[in-house]
Amino acid sequence: MELENNNGKPQKHIKPVSKIEASSEEGFDLSNCFKQQKQTAKAGQVGYVKEADYYYDSYSHFNIHEEMLKDVMRTETYRDSIIKNRHLFEGKVVLDVGCGTGILSIFAARAGAKQVIGVDAASIAEVTKKIIKENKLDDKITIIKGKIEEVQLPVEKVDIIISEWMGYFLLYESMLDCVLWARDHYLAEDGLLFPDRAIMYLSTIEDEKYYDEMFNFWDDVYGVDMSCIKPWVRREPLVEYVEAEQVNGSIVPILDIDLKTVQIKDLDFSNKYQIQMRRNQRVHGFVSWFETLFSHGDEVLTLSTSPQKTNTHWKQTIFYLEKPFDANFGDVLQGSIAVKKAEDNERNIDVKISCRLENNHQKVDAINQYKLN
Repeated sequence: MELENNNGKPQKHIKPVSKIEASSEEGFDLSNCFKQQKQTAKAGQVGYVKEADYYYDSYSHFNIHEEMLKDVMRTETYRDSIIKNRHLFEGKVVLDVGCGTGILSIFAARAGAKQVIGVDAASIAEVTKKIIKENKLDDKITIIKGKIEEVQLPVEKVDIIISEWMGYFLLYESMLDCVLWARDHYLAEDGLLFPDRAIMYLSTIEDEKYYDEMFNFWDDVYGVDMSCIKPWVRREPLVEYVEAEQVNGSIVPILDIDLKTVQIKDLDFSNKYQIQMRRNQRVHGFVSWFETLFSHGDEVLTLSTSPQKTNTHWKQTIFYLEKPFDANFGDVLQGSIAVKKAEDNERNIDVKISCRLENNHQKVDAINQYKLN
């Protein structure tokens, strides 16, 4: 269920594949559905570590930037969305939130932007200044080291905000919060965001081989029974590549974000889903991925992390079930999914998924909880 029309060409106006409905299921109220989780130390308590420092420090290592730049789907989609829309960038003031090595800022300058401001809190910003100077673009591009919420920009308003803010499972690391803050404080009323839309999807997978390796391994570790660790292992989602043929259910949207209007509070959500099974096969878990859309200009460009598309560094996110089950073609699996920033570290994500299915040989009614950290 990719965002294309029948002949494979991009559509200018795209709607979700089905309606997304908020969940009213018991235990999926966002105000209390994760309350039973153990909290870590808070500021001022013994054991407290400022998690934001770890986050920004991780982007000071060059290997992570190399991985992102070598992600052809990622980098070329951003490049095309900017360069192919030169008429939108010509003479404009552009803000690049989380600019990293400055590649998007450089694309914007080459597309004719009058002024580009790149902001990044990681120490890579100091190297980025050198990159900009060596490419003789320091007359157009200004790099500022610091958090977007704390730095002083040399302008009051910008015409365009560009940012590669997406994390694993789209929302991991919460960088979108920074982009929305920048939007509310700096973007002109008729300003544009690149990308301007993001959609999260959910389906089911068969993964017999890896499930066995991942969980049954703990039953006998050099003659030691470590099976008690299984629940802890299962609660951590796996970020890995999924083969397209492993996806055995229909693909449903669970969140549709319009970046021009979405509020930070909307990024915590609890929605219903309904997945129809595509074949007679065992279900070992759920799999999620996302698409971001660049809708401005003459054509819509889509950056997809679907298993059906070229691999990206985001891979897919797998949520394994405690108890896999067999499903038949046409069976309908339904339930709710709640996603919320973790209270102990807002860059981490708590996820809760219920699933219910009844066919001629079994009844499934389960709730599984996860933490992406």
